[in-house]
Amino acid sequence: MVTESDVAHIAILADIGIGSDELAEFTGQFNAILEYFDLLDQVEESGRPAAVTTNIFRDDAVVPSLSLDAVLENAGESEAGYIRAPKVM
Repeated sequence: MVTESDVAHIAILADIGIGSDELAEFTGQFNAILEYFDLLDQVEESGRPAAVTTNIFRDDAVVPSLSLDAVLENAGESEAGYIRAPKVM
């Protein structure tokens, strides 16, 4: 069972601002979700075949594409044949 202090700690870790008036509501929602998982754990699954999913892939095909000049023309900045973008840290 999740307590209000657990929810407050999770909110701090996730950097989510939860007011003290919302703690009870979120605690109830967390516990309802966990109860549902407990209910799913009780479902009898023996005797049922496992669901098999098969991906349908298409064959790779070479198709016409934009030229490098056309791509770089649409880029904001380019350098030595590459699109220049700001650092993302």
